[in-house]
Amino acid sequence: MSRRLLVTGGAGFIGANFVHHWCQAYPDDRVVVLDALTYAGNRRNLAAVEERDNFRFVQGDICDRSIIDQILKTESIDTVAHFAAESHVDRSILGPGAFVQTNVVGTFTLLEAFRQHWQVNSQPADYRFLHVSTDEVYGSLGPKDPPFSETTPYAPNSPYSASKAGSDHLVRAYYHTYRLPTVITNCSNNYGPYQFPEKLIPLMCINTLIGKPLPVYGDGKNVRDWLYVGDHCRALDRVIHFGTQGETYNIGGNNEVENITLVQMLCQIIDELVPDLPVRPASDLITFVKDRLGHDRRYAINANKMKTQLGWTSEVTIEQGLRLTVEWYLTHRDWWQPLLSEEYQTYYRQVYQ
Repeated sequence: MSRRLLVTGGAGFIGANFVHHWCQAYPDDRVVVLDALTYAGNRRNLAAVEERDNFRFVQGDICDRSIIDQILKTESIDTVAHFAAESHVDRSILGPGAFVQTNVVGTFTLLEAFRQHWQVNSQPADYRFLHVSTDEVYGSLGPKDPPFSETTPYAPNSPYSASKAGSDHLVRAYYHTYRLPTVITNCSNNYGPYQFPEKLIPLMCINTLIGKPLPVYGDGKNVRDWLYVGDHCRALDRVIHFGTQGETYNIGGNNEVENITLVQMLCQIIDELVPDLPVRPASDLITFVKDRLGHDRRYAINANKMKTQLGWTSEVTIEQGLRLTVEWYLTHRDWWQPLLSEEYQTYYRQVYQ
């Protein structure tokens, strides 16, 4: 069957990649993007799909119930893919209020609107509310601890992860209380095209290209499981079509890497691809800085449920994904250069200096 999707946060990093994936895979489906276009939302991320007859963009806040009600009704939405979130840990430390407002209050507003819409339309069985969340809700792992599974207790350690944990609990509660057809995904660290420069991989790529220091927190031995965004979009596709209502699915890349190793890998790729770097070798730019407050030591995802129940596994290795990502940033300077605004520079100094 064809679907009519509302994609919240669809002008952001993962949301935009998901929109591109869905429009290519299901050209007959209607896709409506709702995005507030805050600092990390970028209308240019959607340029390739803007002219499609089955696409519509709406600028608005997920905390604005009237906008959501209007879209759900006039567009006859049957599927919500909820990406909209404040998502950067460093910014949540500097200003946690926006994270509670968007991630908790915004998700609640969206759930309430979708619940009413679903009930008015006689509770169709094929409706879906996909809530895209993070592995950070599970807290931190020790070096020998088994990876996070869907039954790992929540133990968030930052205002960001606490706000996402709160939104997860709301989504779960709406399934168990109202039988709203929800599904939750918790993913590991994403990377790839259209990622805002504040995140680790684009930050390192861009700083290398302009000859700025590569700031690495603490001793650089914090471990993350890296998931290429294209693999993530394929996984979400499977969850929407075949996931079981009320269930949670963990999505990981099976690519555990220490931060310092990741940065060194990026430096080697950029050294190879860019002959006229301001500083060569790029690794000379690596600078260790004071560790982040409450910095989780290790994340890792057990994605066996996705494999056994939905037939999905990650396909892009960390080496392949990093090369694809570096090549994208090299060929899209016109995309990232305008993002290095004075506001961004002020934020950068607050965090790293």
